[in-house]
Amino acid sequence: MALNKQPHPERERSEQSKDAPVPIQSGRTRLGSADPAMLPPLREVIARHGIAARRSLGQNFILDLNLTRRIARAAGGLDQGSVIEIGPGPGGLTRALIAEGAAHVVAIERDPRCLAALGELAAVFPGRLEVIEGDALALDPAALVPPPRQIVANLPYNIATALLLRWLDRIGDYESLTLMFQREVAERLVALPRSPAYGRLSVIVQWLTLPKILFDVPPGAFVPSPRVTSSIVSLIPRAAPLAPAAKTSLERVTEAAFGQRRKMLRSSLKTLGVPVAPLLAAVGVAPTARAEELSVAEFCALARAFEKGV
Repeated sequence: MALNKQPHPERERSEQSKDAPVPIQSGRTRLGSADPAMLPPLREVIARHGIAARRSLGQNFILDLNLTRRIARAAGGLDQGSVIEIGPGPGGLTRALIAEGAAHVVAIERDPRCLAALGELAAVFPGRLEVIEGDALALDPAALVPPPRQIVANLPYNIATALLLRWLDRIGDYESLTLMFQREVAERLVALPRSPAYGRLSVIVQWLTLPKILFDVPPGAFVPSPRVTSSIVSLIPRAAPLAPAAKTSLERVTEAAFGQRRKMLRSSLKTLGVPVAPLLAAVGVAPTARAEELSVAEFCALARAFEKGV
């Protein structure tokens, strides 16, 4: 996906006027100031380091520093512990996190083109920004810093759900997650029973966290502009899961139920390889019910019965 070479005049004016950048001299930033507002414009950094957004990496950059600061403020508690950012790119959200008081930011980036730009930012804020080169899918963020820790990220669309599912395995390691998803995915995270968006992801996420859509981000806020609206979602880990269940069993049951969501459970659950009628009877679910009608607690009850072999 090629970077739009023509600057958007409104975003450019916003970036120039509201963030009062200091011009780059001799290809270097001024390192004497610890004020994020004194950094060079992001467009200048992108051009200097040749960071054209790539579709293969799911990159869509936010250059509006007012918007990135709104995202950072939505996370809250930035001065407590460490903030882990996934895919910082040229560092727009990274700057905002620091500007909003983050004491320690760990930025995980796999694109080598972005590392030099992030390195400059780390030099301006020694001790507050640590840049780690690596693939977020291959790293355990919780192993990088001691608690308390939170994740704040504009996630690459192509791996956003996969990353979230990995983090849910150790969700208790985090104070909160503040993440950007496509609006369609965000709606699935918070969907209620009997709604079209309600599915496996809804059940697993709501079983372990309290998800909430905070606000939407229009396509025009990105460079390049995606074809979809995005949403900032807050996920607060529950002190304990919503109801008792083994995660592997819950995943098996929801996969079977929603794998054929238009069918009644007496048919869709046959893929579990156990007698379905006794399983449903044990938890008081009608055989004619469909997956989208069951609450998270009812799915947990099914998972417990399945595990017991009822």
